[in-house]
Amino acid sequence: MAKDSSFDIVSDYDIAKVTNAVEQTQRDIAQRYDFKGTSAGVEFVDSKTGVKLTGDNQFHLDSVIEILRKRLAGSGVDQKVIDASAEPQTSNMQMSWTLPFKKGLNQDNAKKITKLIRDSYPKVKTQVQGEEVRVSSAKRDELQAVIQLLKQADFDFPLEFTNYR
Repeated sequence: MAKDSSFDIVSDYDIAKVTNAVEQTQRDIAQRYDFKGTSAGVEFVDSKTGVKLTGDNQFHLDSVIEILRKRLAGSGVDQKVIDASAEPQTSNMQMSWTLPFKKGLNQDNAKKITKLIRDSYPKVKTQVQGEEVRVSSAKRDELQAVIQLLKQADFDFPLEFTNYR
């Protein structure tokens, strides 16, 4: 009997790549002419669990997040890692926007993933293990197909595939 192959689905990001993208964004902001003499900037909050964008108006915040998203994409980090659901705050003629990073699969998201896999590939076994989903099958081709299915699915959270064995 052949041993089952498996992989894990996690919702995570590489902090080194994110740090690099934030530092590149800071350099871009310092060099842009339209940001000279303004309070536009980006910095980490709470031990790198999110970023805080600052600017004089909404246009500055939109421009900074656009630069950050471009730098994240260039570093190979999924855009969905940024949780932009919070509203910007205004105080003393300056706007700030705190954007936490999404990390970990909650139970609802894990159920969405397992349901999609079970509906498309009934022979593939899925198992929720805390903040990750283990997918196993006797055929490696099925696992590759599951990975492609999940990459094409439009979830509102980032997915990574680890421990492929």
